Amino acid sequence: MMKALTILLALVLVSQPGPENPAPKTVNVLIKDFAFVPAVLNVSVGETVTWTNEDEDPHSVVANDKSFRSRALDTGDKDSFVFKKPGEYGYYCSLHPHMTAKIIVTAP
Repeated sequence: MMKALTILLALVLVSQPGPENPAPKTVNVLIKDFAFVPAVLNVSVGETVTWTNEDEDPHSVVANDKSFRSRALDTGDKDSFVFKKPGEYGYYCSLHPHMTAKIIVTAP
């Protein structure tokens, strides 16, 4: 019993964020004044991007390559996506297609 408890404790400790196992980073993009801010964002593979609508009108977030898509976000609503592959991801608001931006994802 003691050996099983020791192994379980070791597994819990290894999976916790720390210097050798940092917690994934979340980067925020604001939707305000009919724009994505920032319009170009650099992140690393494994990072999460969270969009928050600060406009009075609903907006969405849709990847040009359809790899991610949000629902219509009302004021204060958020949507997130974890980027798992390097590349450039252009995106737009399907409700206001003139709103465009880009996420550049690099390997860590």
